[in-house]
Amino acid sequence: MKTPKLTVVGAGPGDPELITIKAIKAIESADVILYDALINVVLLDYASPNAELIFVGKRKGCYAYEQNQINDLIVARAKSHGHVVRLKGGDPFIFGRGAEEIDFVRHYGIETYVVPGISSALAVPAYQGIPLTKRGASESFWVITGTTKSYQLSKDVKLAAQSTATVVILMGMGKLSEIVDVFSSEGKQNTPVAIIQNGTTENEKFGVGTISTIYGIVEKQNLSNPAIIVIGEVVNQRVKLNSIHTEVNQQLITA
Repeated sequence: MKTPKLTVVGAGPGDPELITIKAIKAIESADVILYDALINVVLLDYASPNAELIFVGKRKGCYAYEQNQINDLIVARAKSHGHVVRLKGGDPFIFGRGAEEIDFVRHYGIETYVVPGISSALAVPAYQGIPLTKRGASESFWVITGTTKSYQLSKDVKLAAQSTATVVILMGMGKLSEIVDVFSSEGKQNTPVAIIQNGTTENEKFGVGTISTIYGIVEKQNLSNPAIIVIGEVVNQRVKLNSIHTEVNQQLITA
């Protein structure tokens, strides 16, 4: 009988090469993998051919499983199969419910572990050459969820808009008009804004403007979720990078 065990694993922001060696080892050793919608499915190639793969993510507002069902599924599979890997996009402890799932299963005497992942909040701007901090432009940054548990815009957005920090907003596209209003009310109409959709993947799309123009940019370029919103002077401090999406890179990850 295998020891019931849960490992919550961060899969990174989308580029399958942005995953840690420790995460790959966890995937390889898993008896069951419960994976989310935003992970790159190429990563499942690392799984054992005997592993059970279960999609538990959300697409276009439709849930494959509710959160309480996922919690119960983790417990059931850990007890019946052994090692369950909960594979999440980005970092599981940054708006990923990783801590909630660990808290739940520990009540059932299940061993719990976490493997941090590279957060989209950091990696997606970096892939577009945007430094979240830079001397003379930004001394700090906020990472905020655009939509709270009650489906409202986070009150922290207003606090962030009053600062000189770079503001990174996740899950905020549905609240973009409210975000624009908040920053405009603070006199930030000319503050640079970047929106990056499907960051670090081959389908990445990018739009840049200011608080006063970004809504029009979004409509013109048809930008939508999943996307990261970056607000601050560092958007104008972008550095030029060579292409990061190459056929060679894809061959390396699938070899």
